[in-house]
Amino acid sequence: MSLRLIVVLAVLTGATGSPSMTIRPGADPVDMTAHPNSVPEAVEETEIHGQQEVPVEEEAEEDVMATGELKPNHYPAQRAAKVVQHYLNTRYGSPVRLFGLHNVNSGNAEDVADSGRKYQLEISVQEIISNTTEKCSAEVLFPRGEEQRSPTVQASCEELLKVNTTAQEEALFQKYKMNQSLLSAQNLPDSYGHIAPDNKPLWHLGIVASSFVMLKESTENTLYNMAQVANITQLATENEQLKFDCHILLHEMVSQEIIHWKLQFTWSPPEGVKVLQMDQLPHCHHHEQPPKAN
Repeated sequence: MSLRLIVVLAVLTGATGSPSMTIRPGADPVDMTAHPNSVPEAVEETEIHGQQEVPVEEEAEEDVMATGELKPNHYPAQRAAKVVQHYLNTRYGSPVRLFGLHNVNSGNAEDVADSGRKYQLEISVQEIISNTTEKCSAEVLFPRGEEQRSPTVQASCEELLKVNTTAQEEALFQKYKMNQSLLSAQNLPDSYGHIAPDNKPLWHLGIVASSFVMLKESTENTLYNMAQVANITQLATENEQLKFDCHILLHEMVSQEIIHWKLQFTWSPPEGVKVLQMDQLPHCHHHEQPPKAN
């Protein structure tokens, strides 16, 4: 496949706890008047909080199935490394702790019998809110078979996980829990790439929840970024979890598709983010324009 792309990788994140979800791929269509199925044309990706550009070198021939030592800035290594980012968000992210890929330092790929292809990576990961960057070792296995299965990930990032956010998380949780009215927000970021400061934790929660989808959907031939939280709404609950409905827009960089998902998830400091339901929404337009990047 011949591609001439310079990929803008979104370094976004957030979620704690182990991935937990119920997936309903055959969900009924959703009322799109409540969830606008369009991307603001003027969204500037480089203005989104916590995003930076990670260039991927142009390749005359993209060798997706490269074996042995990988070029750090080429697609095979970058795609596997982005899966590590999503994995870290689903396990350790929160509204005040988001992980993003800073760069790939080295990588190696090998076929593993009938199991699939395994990537060994040395990467730098950034905790975006504290602006802390540390080196991590990771292993990503893309399973082989006709039925698509999620990649499996092992990552060692002990130094990065020492950033203690317990007090901040508890304060935010109590604030949201004691609000007299349920929270809601739309178009994070807006058409100018802006997010109101009070809405940034909701944006971060949307990023964390989106990592569950991107981890599940990732293959050796995809490269997902978070584009926008179209809307997010807090739901009433009687237990010690905050609960949210969320409509997110994902940008698949290879196909240049904008893909819409509706998620329902919970969050609390002890349990982290847990996705209860994820439904891919139908396309209103066959081809949609992704958010513009500088």
